[in-house]
Amino acid sequence: MTLWLTRIVPSPSSRDARRDLGGADEGIRLHRRVLQMFPDGVEGPARAAFGVLFRAEETPRGPQILLQSRTEPDPSRLPAAYGSVETRSLDALLSHLRKGMVVNYRCVANPVRKPGEASRKAYGLPPVVALSGNAAVEWWERQARAGGLEPLHVNADPFTAVRGNQGPQGPAAKRVIQQARVRFDGAARVLDAELLRERLASGIGRGKAYGCGLLTLAPAR
Repeated sequence: MTLWLTRIVPSPSSRDARRDLGGADEGIRLHRRVLQMFPDGVEGPARAAFGVLFRAEETPRGPQILLQSRTEPDPSRLPAAYGSVETRSLDALLSHLRKGMVVNYRCVANPVRKPGEASRKAYGLPPVVALSGNAAVEWWERQARAGGLEPLHVNADPFTAVRGNQGPQGPAAKRVIQQARVRFDGAARVLDAELLRERLASGIGRGKAYGCGLLTLAPAR
């Protein structure tokens, strides 16, 4: 399995790029934009068909969009002068992963829990509760271990929430949902390299259509 990592640096002069970035609707706008880089007419959700995970983040040089996929994207399908695009295979990184190896990681995720029916009735809780603080860190540590990583150090920073419709059509399309996001980064030790490769491909947690779940790694120096 080959995974591709694409870095898009939006042009400040591109009206399309400025419209895609920022605001509560950023996640769903970027979701539509990155899917434009893949063929039309696939069966089922295109994001799942091409293994698309993405996130937007700020760098000292300005915003960038990271896109991971199982199919190499076609940058010519973006609007003209949208920005610079660079794609590389992750084969070398994936093959280099070994048990005991220490890596630096980053993931913008949607940490949540689902209260039981009794708790929901007793405390009036919604079906899904967003986590923050220590609860979010504990959620991340569980997710990381389930994906073959042992966190050695965790930074957890609240990230701008995004919103979208609960479904693409019908009554669900009218229900707006809020996706709380937290950026986790730090160092971790590889516990299971094969399991980690699988988790890198599938992503972490919920909200993948809103820019959550992309786990990026780099060997620690």
